[in-house]
Amino acid sequence: MHARLLGASSRASASTSSPSLPSAGRHPCRASWEPRPPSRSSASPPPRLPLSLRARASMEPAPTEGQSDPPVHGVSDGVVGVLGGGQLGKMLCQAASQMGVKVAILDPLENCPASSVCHEHVVGSFDDGDTVREFAKRCDVLTFEIEHVDAATLEKLEKQGVVCEPKASTIMIIQDKFRQKQHFSKFGIPLPDFAEVDTLSNIEKAGEMFGYPLMVKSKRLAYDGRGNAVAHDKNELSSVVSSLGGFEHGLYVERWTPFAKELSVIVARSRDGCTVCYPVVETIHKDNICHVVEAPAEIPEKLKKLATSVAEKAIKSLEGAGVFAVELFLTNDNQVLLNEVAPRPHNSGHQTIEACYTSQYEQHLRAILGLPLGDPSMKAPAAIMYNILGEDEGESGFVLAHQLIKRALNIPGASVHWYAKPEMRKQRKMGHITIVGPSMFIVKTQLDKLLQRDTDSVNKVRARAAIIMGSDSDLPIMKDAAAVLEKFNIPFELTIVSAHRTPQRMYDYALSASERGIEVIIAGAGGAAHLPGMVASLTTLPVIGVPIWTKSLQGMDSLLSIVQMPKGIPVATVAIGNAENAGLLAVRMLASRDPELSDRYGSFLTLLSSKFKTVYNFM
Repeated sequence: MHARLLGASSRASASTSSPSLPSAGRHPCRASWEPRPPSRSSASPPPRLPLSLRARASMEPAPTEGQSDPPVHGVSDGVVGVLGGGQLGKMLCQAASQMGVKVAILDPLENCPASSVCHEHVVGSFDDGDTVREFAKRCDVLTFEIEHVDAATLEKLEKQGVVCEPKASTIMIIQDKFRQKQHFSKFGIPLPDFAEVDTLSNIEKAGEMFGYPLMVKSKRLAYDGRGNAVAHDKNELSSVVSSLGGFEHGLYVERWTPFAKELSVIVARSRDGCTVCYPVVETIHKDNICHVVEAPAEIPEKLKKLATSVAEKAIKSLEGAGVFAVELFLTNDNQVLLNEVAPRPHNSGHQTIEACYTSQYEQHLRAILGLPLGDPSMKAPAAIMYNILGEDEGESGFVLAHQLIKRALNIPGASVHWYAKPEMRKQRKMGHITIVGPSMFIVKTQLDKLLQRDTDSVNKVRARAAIIMGSDSDLPIMKDAAAVLEKFNIPFELTIVSAHRTPQRMYDYALSASERGIEVIIAGAGGAAHLPGMVASLTTLPVIGVPIWTKSLQGMDSLLSIVQMPKGIPVATVAIGNAENAGLLAVRMLASRDPELSDRYGSFLTLLSSKFKTVYNFM
């Protein structure tokens, strides 16, 4: 990190410079920051520029004669200027360092989180117009890690040719939550009902129209639960308005949304307007602050597609390149409603660092620099991000956080990110831990260990496998599959699901299996054996069919109906009545994504092989 004082003179000049900004330190300017020498063909030397302008002009080496554009050394020679140096800025700088991209940050705190990893830290306010204008002179593209910046100044800079990504017009829309709602409403984005309120009379009318509880929100400077309040009845309206600073502060209301889950989609948009979307995640909040992110969200595929569609449509209505976070509500009747948008990397995308081929931070840099967008898909089957929130003030809070970190370092698949904020406060985001693993069940189990939860409770153990059958008369056969799963300590559920007698239950069961954490289904059926095939047609999970022996055709009808499923709906199967092999096949499937289970299954095979050898030698 090279901190520079904007007003300092270079080795080559002692001329008067433009007004300076305070800087995080006083390191000597490097030679690469000296002004370029005049061209040999120039009749007279060009007028001397202020240092801040000369600094920007010298970011790239001067082209030689006969050469129009200098070669790019590495990914990009451009300097990215970031308004804000918090944890998002820090992780943006870390991604930039890996790519060899220089990042300068503007932040008022000398020891802000990004200051230790950026190329340059300029100490100054990112919402002060003069400071931002001066900072922009040393950057090739401006972006931000917090949207509470001086958007009017950025708009003026854009007119002067400064590249700002995303655009100032987008920031202005996002900064005013009510204006944001109006904008997305014009583009047909599904939203909770909302209305502007500026008197007690019209907020009472809004309460009559929307009902109670009623969500009251500030138009500006509202985040992490700040600026929001709930009126549970008409009598609370006056006190709620006062708690938010009064009507003069700028307020609006939203109809209360009874949601089943809160979702988020990270959308990246390139300079040429191309978009890519990260997998839908579920966000779990604690006191209105994002606390846990589960990736991918455990919802049906059709709802994932709907959430992605809503998010992408919303971002395409805005201007500029970069990464955007779209926060959504999934309602109890399976609607997806947009809550709000953040035009920057976001807390709901932290897990992309370990879990995805391209992190949201690298993606943001790619987008704003005009580079090709990266692959947003997950390289790990499942991930959980856990925010380290301050549990106490001062040193005691640091002690508690350190204890959590020590436990995390002993958990396979866990990565610790500490933001190095100098002050500990309750509920302050101090860091995060990401756990990746072969299944959501496993990463949740690891999170339970991290948080020292009671994992022995039956209610906290989620089944990874399901054993289903058409009637209880099939249980004498199917219990062999259960015995195998028990042997390998695989939690499972066993239940009766009939394709004939309870078709709606079968339909609901198959559709919800993945969401409930099931990873493989063993389905036993006799006779026409519709159950395995019907279930396979309703879920993306692997289904293993067990033909059950019957008196009429000794199970051949069951076997043939399973193996002759139409193309596109595969069902695995085993010998008639061999539920034990079905259980072992399920173990193999689970072991392919579970290293610890794979080792145990390997030991089982070794033991089995030695028994076969003994029998063979005896014969």
